[in-house]
Amino acid sequence: MTQKTQPSTVGQLPTPETESSPVPVVLTRLAWTLLLGSIATLTAFLLRGRPWELPGVTVDGLTVIMWLTVTFFSAIVHSYSRRYLAGSKTAEAFFGRVFAFTLVVMVLVAADHLLLFGAAWLGMGLVMASLIGTLSAWPQAQAAAALARRYFVASSAALAAALLALWVGTGATTVSGVTAAAESTPLVVAAAGSLVLAAMIQSALLPFQSWLLSSMTAPTPASALMHAGFVNAGGVLLVRFDGVVTVEPAVMLAVVALGAVSALGGKLLKTVQTDVKGELGCSTVGQMGFMLMQVGLGFFAAAITHLILHGFYKAYQFLSAGEQVAQQSPVKSTTARSTGLVEAAVIVLTALAGGALFAGLTGKGTKLGGGLLLVLIVVLTVLHAAREVTTRPSLPASVRYVGVPLVALPAIALYAGVYRAIEGLLPVAAPPTELTLLHGLVAVAFLGAYLAIESGRYKHSERLYVFLLNATQPPTDTQLTTTEEYNEY
Repeated sequence: MTQKTQPSTVGQLPTPETESSPVPVVLTRLAWTLLLGSIATLTAFLLRGRPWELPGVTVDGLTVIMWLTVTFFSAIVHSYSRRYLAGSKTAEAFFGRVFAFTLVVMVLVAADHLLLFGAAWLGMGLVMASLIGTLSAWPQAQAAAALARRYFVASSAALAAALLALWVGTGATTVSGVTAAAESTPLVVAAAGSLVLAAMIQSALLPFQSWLLSSMTAPTPASALMHAGFVNAGGVLLVRFDGVVTVEPAVMLAVVALGAVSALGGKLLKTVQTDVKGELGCSTVGQMGFMLMQVGLGFFAAAITHLILHGFYKAYQFLSAGEQVAQQSPVKSTTARSTGLVEAAVIVLTALAGGALFAGLTGKGTKLGGGLLLVLIVVLTVLHAAREVTTRPSLPASVRYVGVPLVALPAIALYAGVYRAIEGLLPVAAPPTELTLLHGLVAVAFLGAYLAIESGRYKHSERLYVFLLNATQPPTDTQLTTTEEYNEY
C-alpha cells in the first residue's frame, strides 16, 4: 500500500452538458463533421467511378473506405470520451490528441508521395504514444508511452529504409509509381521485407506484442481507438504497397507463415490472461495474424474487410469492458464443459456450412487455389464461435443447438457481402497467390495446431503455461499494482 494522501472529493462529476471547456464539444462536432464528409466523399467516388489524383495525394477506393472507418470510430470515441473524461484535468489534451490522430490517419491513407507517407506514419505513431501516456501523473503510463514510442520509431525506421530502397530501385517518388515499377530485384525484395517488418511492429504481431500489452494504462477510449484503428495500419501499409510485397512469391509465403504464428500465438496468449483488457489485447494479436495470412494469400480485400469488422467488434468490446467487471464471491466455474456428440455435430456442421456459404457468395475456394485457405480461415472462425456458445451449459438447448446456426450463417452472409463490396472498391491488385507444397505444409501445421488449442490439449503442459505467462508480462515499470495508483490526481 502506498502512503500517498489523496484529497477527498465531494459532489457529482461534471456531465457533458456542464463542461467548462469548449474543446471537447467543438472537437466532437468536428469529428462527426469529418464522418459526414467521408460519407459524401464515398458517394462522390461511387458516382465518379475513378480516383482523384492530386499532387502527393490519391483519393481512391482504399482511401474512402478507410476515411469512413476511421472517422466513424473517431466520432464514437469523441462522444464516449465526453462522459468518460468528465471532470478530468487531462480532457482537453486527450481530445486534442484524438482529433490529431484522426487527421494524421486520414493523411496517411491518402498519401501518395513517399515522403508524405513516411511522415504520416511516424506522426501517427508519436500521437498514439502520447495517447498511451495521457495521464502524466502516472509513472507507469509514461513508461508504457516511452516503450510504445521506441517501437513506433523502429517501425518508422523500417518503413524509411523500405521507401529509400524503393526510390533507389525504381526511381519513383510516389506509392503508385513504386508499385507499378516494382520488379523482383534484390533491392526491391529487401524493401518488401522491410515493409513487412514495419507492418508487424505497428500491428503488434509476434514477437512485437510487448508494446500493445504494456499499453493498458491508456484511457479506455484510447485503447478502443488503438485496437480498432491504429493496429490496422500494418494491413493498410501492405495493401497500399501490394505491387511490392507480391513481387516475390517467397515473401508472400513468409507473410502467410508469420501470420499463422501470430494467429496461433495470440490465441494461446489469451488463455493465460486474467483481466478483460489483457484478453482483448492478446485477441488483437491473434486477429492481426489472421489479417497477415490473408495478405500473404493475396486476398487484400479480405484483409481490409477483416480489419474493419474486427475494428467494430474490438471498439465495442473495449468501450463496454466495464460491464464485464463484477464484484462477487468466487464460485465454481460453469462457463464451459466437455463437448458432447450433439454439440460436436452442431459445431462441425455449422462451421462447414459457414465455409460453403462464404465460398458460394464470393466464389472463393470453389477451385484449387489460395481461396481454399481463405475458406479454411472462415471455417475455423465459425467453428470457434460456435464452440464458445454450444459449450455454455447456462444457455438453453434451443439457443445452443438451433440459435447458433441461425445466427452464424447470416453473419457469414453479411461478411461475404461486405467483402464483395470492398473488393469492388479497391484498386486492382495482383491475383491471389498460387498454392504450392509449402503452402500446404503451412496449412496442415496451422490446422493441426489450431485444433489442438481448441481441444485444450495444451493445458497439460506446465512449461507451456509458464512460457505463455512470461510472454504476456509487460515490463514491470508499466504495471499498476495497487489501488491507490489508479487515482490520477
